[in-house]
Amino acid sequence: MKNKIFMYLFIFVVLLLIFQYVNSKNILESYESKFTKFEEREQRYQDSIVLLQDQNFDLKLFNLEYNDDAFSYFDDQGYNSLELIPFIKDELYKLNNYEGDDHPIVPYVSMTNNKILINSIKLLNHKWLIANFTDGKHWGEMLLTYELVDGKELKFKLSEYLMYPIN
Repeated sequence: MKNKIFMYLFIFVVLLLIFQYVNSKNILESYESKFTKFEEREQRYQDSIVLLQDQNFDLKLFNLEYNDDAFSYFDDQGYNSLELIPFIKDELYKLNNYEGDDHPIVPYVSMTNNKILINSIKLLNHKWLIANFTDGKHWGEMLLTYELVDGKELKFKLSEYLMYPIN
């Protein structure tokens, strides 16, 4: 009787050990597959970060805020560059307040009942800027030169412009 109890106990322990081994092995394989997926996902994210950093660098190429030569030009003239950038944009946006049909800078007349307005501006360097304009339905872009006269007066000169056709 004693031998049978030990034999049943031994068989029970062996079955318990086999169950624990199989269960642990399945858990370990599950963790390894999840870890592999996380490593692959991390690698994709790292690649995406590198790509976005490259795109960000490309966007900074023609931008006054990242152009040290243009900043030094303004500094040499005695202007505070950080205050000058918003001033230039504000002066151009002020031109949106006009009477009549003709915008002071935009060479097109509105083809809708709305006024043509300058939407966004990107300062390229200490002499050029790009702006886009729209009347709500039609839109275009223009290249302007600007010059500071007597400290706080800006003169804008239209260099190139285009209106996109409606599809």
